Amino acid sequence: MSEIDKKAIDKTESDSVTNKVISRRDVLKAGVLGLAGTVIAPGAANATRLALPDMGAFDISFRNLHTGDMFRGTYRVGNKYLPDAFDEINYVLRDFRVGEDFPMDPRTIDILYLISQKAETNWPFEILSAYRSPKTNAMLQRASDGVADNSLHMTGQAMDIRMPGFSTRRLRDVAQSLRAGGVGYYPNSNFVHIDTGKRRYW
Repeated sequence: MSEIDKKAIDKTESDSVTNKVISRRDVLKAGVLGLAGTVIAPGAANATRLALPDMGAFDISFRNLHTGDMFRGTYRVGNKYLPDAFDEINYVLRDFRVGEDFPMDPRTIDILYLISQKAETNWPFEILSAYRSPKTNAMLQRASDGVADNSLHMTGQAMDIRMPGFSTRRLRDVAQSLRAGGVGYYPNSNFVHIDTGKRRYW
């Protein structure tokens, strides 16, 4: 973990992020590392780039509080994202209100991974909200003043999270220490918002 902590997290970039992916079949055929991949991550203007080690397997676990669905496993090997894992991740993080899933920005999962490393815990995250369809976002806007017109939830770039046994204040502090994307603190609702947009805190 200490090496990961020392890795620089790049400042907000205006260009698109290119992420490489390989299938689990390719991992078995080619020995995990060193393969060329194709892009699956949606590039976003003004989005934060993350620097992670380029070797080893990256594991994460989280549960959708609304559906009970859970992902636990490897989502990335070195600098390659695993499409099969993201098929599951996108389903778990779907908009349950309309039954619609959407390609999540893999960097949101990288941020979760870095938070779990800095928090030194393997407890699964609890996900209150991830992808939101425009229909759901509009409905939530009518019910609350805190929902943005152009919410990054609608582009798969945001999640609202908490962690069992970890206060949301501490979770916020850890997320802000990454200096990556947006971090919102909602103590009354007991969750922290993270996203891969511009670096900002509220």
